[in-house]
Amino acid sequence: MSIDQDVLKLPHDQIEQIQLDGIKKTAVRVYENVPFYKNSFDEARFNPYEINSLDDLSKAPFITKQDLRDNYPYKLFAVPMEDVLEIHMSSGTTGIATVGGYTKHDLDIWGECFGRGVTYADGGPKDIVHVCYGYGLFTGGLGAHYGGLCSGATTIPMSAGNTERQIRVLKEMGSTIICCTPSYAMHIADTAIEMGLDPAKDFHLRAGIHGAEPFSDNFRADLEKKLNYKVLDVYGLTECMGPGVAIECMEQTGLHLAEDHFYAEIIDPATGKNLPDGEWGELVLTSVDREAQPVIRYRTKDITRIIPGECACGRTHRRIDRLHGRTDDMMIIRGVNVFPSQIEDVMETFDDVSSWYQIELSTKNSLDVVTLKAEVNPGFDLDSVASIENLQNSIQAKLKTALAVGIKVKLVEPKSIPRSTGKAKRVIDLRKENEK
Repeated sequence: MSIDQDVLKLPHDQIEQIQLDGIKKTAVRVYENVPFYKNSFDEARFNPYEINSLDDLSKAPFITKQDLRDNYPYKLFAVPMEDVLEIHMSSGTTGIATVGGYTKHDLDIWGECFGRGVTYADGGPKDIVHVCYGYGLFTGGLGAHYGGLCSGATTIPMSAGNTERQIRVLKEMGSTIICCTPSYAMHIADTAIEMGLDPAKDFHLRAGIHGAEPFSDNFRADLEKKLNYKVLDVYGLTECMGPGVAIECMEQTGLHLAEDHFYAEIIDPATGKNLPDGEWGELVLTSVDREAQPVIRYRTKDITRIIPGECACGRTHRRIDRLHGRTDDMMIIRGVNVFPSQIEDVMETFDDVSSWYQIELSTKNSLDVVTLKAEVNPGFDLDSVASIENLQNSIQAKLKTALAVGIKVKLVEPKSIPRSTGKAKRVIDLRKENEK
């Protein structure tokens, strides 16, 4: 399947008509084929046969990750199993895994959506796409792989791990676009430097398509400096498809939604009411034309906003802002809402600490305590009590100013925080253990 560049520049009223036509069919199809949706729509008194505008969709009930878990594994499929060609699953680390099923049509859409991201990076048949997301049930590896193929690029299915081999391939095989988590890209860069290489010169990268975890603007700038390339954010989730729901272009001013395949709303996470463009809230997604497992008003728990206006690149599909975090990642400290990305923004302003950190949540005297474990860079004198206290106090003061809440800082040795080939584990919650 090739990438239709014309659809990316359609007048927005035409995009909205595509969305309305697709959603009308999808809502009726799930109502008639998926018992969960029939019961949910009937209970909410929502009539899928009476959708006449996109605004009518706001009358439909939400679906949540718990609903997907409750219907594990195949109860939300809207097609017979013989039409399902591929299955992916979430990790299930916070409960029962969620399942994603794909027909041939769905796989084509997925490849096209991620493939658009390759073209957003000015990539195509002359490029070599190096995929080091994990292959398997996780959607990252195959989503990027299908996208590379759809764009016409040569695609290297490296998968995750074996970092020194990754570096050798990047150096010797001329990879121009890399796809992996941002934390793993940083690990590749740091490891290459430790090996005596200069990845900015020894690699051939022009762009990286990085997702699966939030990262700050400062983290992006550090990556771009080390690897001498352009970092593009990609968004996706197993429940709706996988990576490719939205991807940044080279303007880096927000992620273009694949609006011919997904309809986005931003809601107030507390009230469920729709918010206007420009306001921050929870992203809700509806499938326009997915066959195997469409979702109607799926609450992603991801915090973002619709960016008003059109992108300077000329593409007309609306953009979402880079994620502030998730409603379930949000920490409430002394009544203040704090996201890990806000802490990362502060950390990245200090030259003596690296991009690696962990946030440890514990309790003391029935109060939540937050400790930021910050890894220092090689060369920092951890034997000097004065140096340690000065840096810790400086970081704590800046966090207090930025977040209006106190966070304890503990400096740790270089390389002491575990690296991962997948998502970095940024938050360690010890509060239940403290209660024992």
